[in-house]
Amino acid sequence: MDEKEHSHVTSFGYELLRDHVLASILGKHEKDILYWAGKDLARKFPLYSMEEASSFFNEAGWGILKLDKTTKDSAFYTLQTFNLPQSGKSRSHRLEAGFLAEQQQKIGGFLTECYDEQQKKNGVVTFHVKWDLKTTIS
Repeated sequence: MDEKEHSHVTSFGYELLRDHVLASILGKHEKDILYWAGKDLARKFPLYSMEEASSFFNEAGWGILKLDKTTKDSAFYTLQTFNLPQSGKSRSHRLEAGFLAEQQQKIGGFLTECYDEQQKKNGVVTFHVKWDLKTTIS
């Protein structure tokens, strides 16, 4: 099996788990559970800076993450995903959102949330990471 064939098998396996198995198991709570699972992953795989998030996303097979803009209390990212569902169903990206929120919270020291939105036309996902400068996390 060459590298291209292996990549295809990996993509298919990833899609099976992400879009079918997890959705069946988690049911109506899928988005909430995936968000908290993303936060848990961030605690298990801590980054030293948010600049490392792009490399992590790429290595995890989540896609190509790009920082678009930052403000004093927000960061805006776009994600070009590798494995979009073939069924036409949109995929929840709450796992990735939770991961980004927890990493920013740990690095920045402020209570942080992340909101995701999938652009249906081009398969791009946008993330708005927002932290509360009045609420510090120790």
